Amino acid sequence: MNFLSVILMSPQGGEGSNMTSIIFLVLIFGVFWFFMIRPQVKKQKDQQKFKDAIGKGDKIVTIGGVHGKILEVQETTFIIEVEGGNRLKIEKTAVSMESSKQFMDKEKK
Repeated sequence: MNFLSVILMSPQGGEGSNMTSIIFLVLIFGVFWFFMIRPQVKKQKDQQKFKDAIGKGDKIVTIGGVHGKILEVQETTFIIEVEGGNRLKIEKTAVSMESSKQFMDKEKK
């Protein structure tokens, strides 16, 4: 007896109850995908688009809270200038999308 047949077995043993169990499992998976997986994938795509759109001269905030201005864009890193004229080399993955958008919106006002 395999795992799937054990899950799909019901006390009534009728053919209709097996079909109901399959529909129920598909429905649970659909709800799980729609509310859990889909939003996470969308957020990752948005974050990637944001990081690809960042360019020289943009002001950013890292996930560590460091504010700076991008001086140079490399393949996987940024060179940023922070307070006092110091330069830091950071990974592109260290840029916080949410904080940077808030930071940019405040400066536009």
